[in-house]
Amino acid sequence: MDELIARISANVGTDPATATKAVGLILAFLQKEGPADKVGQLIAGFPGAEAAIAEAQGSGGLLSGLMPGVMGLGSKLMGIGLGMGEITGISKETIAFAREKAGSGPVDEVVNSIPGLSQFV
Repeated sequence: MDELIARISANVGTDPATATKAVGLILAFLQKEGPADKVGQLIAGFPGAEAAIAEAQGSGGLLSGLMPGVMGLGSKLMGIGLGMGEITGISKETIAFAREKAGSGPVDEVVNSIPGLSQFV
């Protein structure tokens, strides 16, 4: 996870604490919205994913919201202070990292199974 957070900080310009929260929210979203078997493969190959998800889920209701899907995730990410450019950058870095660690197959299946997600990653 440290490698990903360092990459996000360098390439997107987001501070490490916010980047960590954002990655946790993204992974928790994938876990909630994607096919369980493929998300399981993604998480198993992604160092630190389970801890990031647990932290995001314990962060004061950030995962409970009225807006479902990708728009709901975007709203949550904006709620931690990110702009659209940062959200896109962090999303792309997170999915690229997941592909490197867990393989393109399961990651692409997760991304393609969630309506609207592919346009952000």
